[in-house]
Amino acid sequence: MKKEIVAKLNISFEDAAYQKDDIEYWFARDLQVLLNYTEWRNFLQVVEKAKTTCENSDQRISDHFVDVNKTINMPKGATKQIDDIMLTRYACYLIAQNGDPRKEQIAFAQSYFAIQTRKQELLEERIEVIERLQAREKPTTTEKEFSKLIYERGVDNPGFGRIRNKGDKALFGGHTTINMKKKLGVPKGRALADFLPTITIKAKDFATEITNFNVKKDDLAGEMRITGEHVKNNTEVRSLLVKSDIIPEELPPAEDAKKLERKVKADSKKLLKGSKPLHLE
Repeated sequence: MKKEIVAKLNISFEDAAYQKDDIEYWFARDLQVLLNYTEWRNFLQVVEKAKTTCENSDQRISDHFVDVNKTINMPKGATKQIDDIMLTRYACYLIAQNGDPRKEQIAFAQSYFAIQTRKQELLEERIEVIERLQAREKPTTTEKEFSKLIYERGVDNPGFGRIRNKGDKALFGGHTTINMKKKLGVPKGRALADFLPTITIKAKDFATEITNFNVKKDDLAGEMRITGEHVKNNTEVRSLLVKSDIIPEELPPAEDAKKLERKVKADSKKLLKGSKPLHLE
């Protein structure tokens, strides 16, 4: 996410905050706009998921989500009562957690509401962490689909491992999965993707997505045919990276995704402790 976008969003989110009796809060209608949701009813679905998360964290929903009515101006001098919700910083964070990860505002909001200080450099750093964790989570779903898909087409678990390894070999310029683990210093029993930079994770996932699509489209079956398809796709994705002077096997390892995940969870707990209940007079 570009620095100028972060700076612009930072100003918008700060301008939307309210303060009363040392209690900081936001209105859901404002947050809806900030998170780029056009329909109130769609945004309410995200709010309901956030309430469930709040309750599952042993927190009182009423401490963080307070229903209110607001009067808005209508044409010709008329007014109208609409429903709204007052939200603590923690409630806003939970809403962002349950929001659409494809929206760039979501990664920003997760970072903004988790960080008590509003220094832009900290926001940028945390947004990079959120985006990496989101990228790391995506291949898990894609590979599950891949495994299920090829199992239905006559490939067993060892075959799946061979196909995946040959795909990695094509992406990493002849380096196998084991070679890359050694090269990046991946601890025994850990996944290679936990230590890959975001660009490489997305490249691997993209190649597997293409394989899944073509296996279904062309009704491919058997280990040999599917291997050929997967190797081809990884080779083509590698070629695209190399044209941009990105050599996957030469990129340094990224910070352990599991470690980053623990840090994000710890920040969430700190946020909860620093978020005052909405008991306004």
